Formats: sequence, C-alpha cells, structure tokens
Amino acid sequence: MSTIPGSEPFTLESGSIAILMIHGFTGSPLSVKPWAQALHKEGFTVHVPRLPGHGTHWEELNQTTWRDWFEVVERDFQSLRKKYERVFVAGFSMGGSLAIHLAAQHGRLMEGLILVNPSVHDKRPILKLVPLLKHFVPSIQGRGTDVAAPNPPKHSYGRTPLKALASLQELWRRVQSELHTIDVPLMIGYSINDHVVDPANSETVIDNISSVDIREVVFERSFHNVALDHDLDLLVESSLAFITDVLTGEIGSLRDERELIDAEFNEIVAGFDQPIDQLMEQPNIAQSGTQYLDQLDEIDALERYEGDNKELPTLSKVQRAALIGVILGPLYAIAVRFLNFDPLGFGFWPGLVALLGGITLFFWQLRPEPDEDEGIAL
Repeated sequence: MSTIPGSEPFTLESGSIAILMIHGFTGSPLSVKPWAQALHKEGFTVHVPRLPGHGTHWEELNQTTWRDWFEVVERDFQSLRKKYERVFVAGFSMGGSLAIHLAAQHGRLMEGLILVNPSVHDKRPILKLVPLLKHFVPSIQGRGTDVAAPNPPKHSYGRTPLKALASLQELWRRVQSELHTIDVPLMIGYSINDHVVDPANSETVIDNISSVDIREVVFERSFHNVALDHDLDLLVESSLAFITDVLTGEIGSLRDERELIDAEFNEIVAGFDQPIDQLMEQPNIAQSGTQYLDQLDEIDALERYEGDNKELPTLSKVQRAALIGVILGPLYAIAVRFLNFDPLGFGFWPGLVALLGGITLFFWQLRPEPDEDEGIAL
C-alpha cells in the first residue's frame, strides 16, 4: 500500500534532552513536523514515530488497535530513556491520549507532559453506534485536515476506519480512568475553534489529573492541527518556556518534594519490619525502651475505662409471665391456623389473649412510680 509522502518516522538529534512527540488518529509524523523542527533548533532531540496503520492507507489502520499504537510509543520511550539524560513526552490529538496512558504507566520516568488538543472522549450520540457499525461499514468519510491556514500539506486519511475508531474509544475509556493518577508537570494547549476535538476534552484532563503544575495555553487563531496553523509560533514558545521551567526547577519542585516525603514514609514503614531484638540493639531504644514502655502502661491504665461492673438485671415474675405470653401466644395461634392443633378447643383466641396479656403486663411494668413529695411523676 502506498505511503503518504513525508509521513515517515524521524529523529532530529541534538543534545541530551529528548522529546517523544506522538501524532494523532489517521495522521502521520508530518502533522507535527514543524513543531518538532522548531524545538530541535533550540537544542533538543525530537523523535516522532509513525504509529502502526498510519501514513499508508485507512484499510491498514483498520487492522490495528490502540494497543499496537501504544506498544510503539512505549518502546520508543524506553529507548530514549536509555540514551538521553531527560525525556519529555508531547502528544497531539489521539497522541495526547497515548501520552497520558504512557504517563500513567511510567510517569516517574518522564520530566513533563505536553498535550495539544488531546482527545479523551467524544460525546456525540452517533459515535455510540460505532461498535455495532464497524461490523457492517468499514469506514466513513473523514473530516480531512482541520487547519485555518491556507494550503496545508496532506498528512492524514480522507476516511475514518470504524474498527480503528472503536479501538480508540476503548483507549479513551482507559485514559479517563487513569487521569487521577497523573501527577507530572503538564502543559496543555487547546484551540477554541477546533472542529475535530471538542475543547471540553482539555477541560476534562485539567479537572481530573493530580498534577500540581499545570500550564494552560489557548490557541485563538488555529483550528485542530496547531502545528500546521497560525499559532505554531505560540505553540513553540509555550513549549520551550515549559520545558525550560521544568529543567531549571521553576515548576515540578512540588512533585520532587512529594517524592521525598514518600521515600521517607517508606523508610519509616520499612523499620517496622525489623525484629524487636535488632531495634533494641540501637542505643537510643536500648536505653529508653523499657522506660518508654512503662510510661505507656501507666497512660493506658489511666485512660482505660473499667466500666461500672454492674450485674445484669434479672426479670421479675411479672416480666417473665409477660415474656411467655408474648412468645407463646403467637405460636399457639399459628399452630391452630396452619396445623389444626387446638388442644383447648377455643380456636386462636387463647393465643390472642396470651399475646395481649403479655403486652399489657409489659407496659404496666413501665408505669411511673408515685412521688411522695410531688404527687405523680410525669
């Protein structure tokens, strides 16, 4: 199958700081190339893979799933981690979903996350039919390149393969459940006139992630594909500022402090696993251990509630008679009604009398006692 011209994966080498850049659904590396080239000129190494099924023909994309796409992303990220000192991850559109999923798996290994018009859901009702339609309709007409600037290069398919789209919906559900686990520094940019991905997607990400360092950028002059549009310069400037601030510690320091606290907590918890004899060998504990335990015993003795230690109350003869009537009365009536057992020959009436008598005796026991000084106690 033919390949879209210029859609090959590429790596722009420069420096020890690398950026993994991920393109979108039905797109290709060409869709983010101007962005990658601009960051490379500033001294960063930028790697842009071509996801399986992309850059060729939509029929080939229909033979892949989101797990195939993510496998390439994860593999290339691990490769960059081994070769470069620090690695950032940038994702455009569906590439944003893959980047978020990568951060959920390996967030501690990446320096920061840059998302541009990320897609994490599409709430149009018609899309609910995709899991069914994919069995009957291979593809539908695509929207094409959503760029405000004139004469954008061809970088994506003209049709949307439905099996691949159904798989993308699975990725969306996975990513939505993972958003709360993301705590890496984040730059997220979105177009207010995006005709492919609703800006509400970015709002969903911002509202649900756990990152304390979030930088928001709004693209007012561009449509969906910002890297090929009027706001390319703003995208590059914002990306450079974000990366620089992370590298210099201007942002991301709170995350480092939290990691330090977690490490200290784990060290404390690990101490509980030490045998008591090893703990007692430590000088401070050996000298004060017994005295400390004695103090704990004294505090425990003072604070322990002993209770009144009163004996349980006993039932009077009247109370016992009432209890017998309440229990045996209904049983007698049931025996007469369902077992035809009537030893007294009066039907269920003896049982009813016993029940009512027991209830009457019970409430009679609750009557107020007369007060010698003030008459009846109310």
